[in-house]
Amino acid sequence: MISSSAALWLLPFCLPIAIWVAWSDMKFMKIPNKAVMTMAAVWTVVGFFAFPLAQYGWGWALLGIVLAIGFVSSALGLVGAGDAKFAAAMAPVFTTANPVLVLALFCACLLGAFATHRLARMIPAVRRAASDWESWTRKDFPMGLALSGTLIFYLLAPFLAN
Repeated sequence: MISSSAALWLLPFCLPIAIWVAWSDMKFMKIPNKAVMTMAAVWTVVGFFAFPLAQYGWGWALLGIVLAIGFVSSALGLVGAGDAKFAAAMAPVFTTANPVLVLALFCACLLGAFATHRLARMIPAVRRAASDWESWTRKDFPMGLALSGTLIFYLLAPFLAN
């Protein structure tokens, strides 16, 4: 689990990026490379101050591992390229986490995001309010919504546990 001090360092920077990614993926069904690079830049700068040097280095290793897995998954058509890149860019934040708990959090966020998105697109008032969102009409799901939720809830976890 991330420490509350590390979460406090990262949350003000990661929250707007996560909102940007979720919104962009729902509206355009794309995660901008600028958002991915911004997330990586946050790790580069803020992660250095938020984590001890060894964990900071492991964060970079985790980014590389998730990027390699994401590249293969994207090449096989299992996930979108933007989803794979954003997952890699946010992966270092989870360097101190229990992988089982992160996967459980991701599963919960995925189920919640999917159900909420599918329900919202059936409500005419919601569709009218965001009529130009591409995710309303596409069969595939904007995974950036679930990835962003995972990042935000993970960073909020130390404060929600008390």
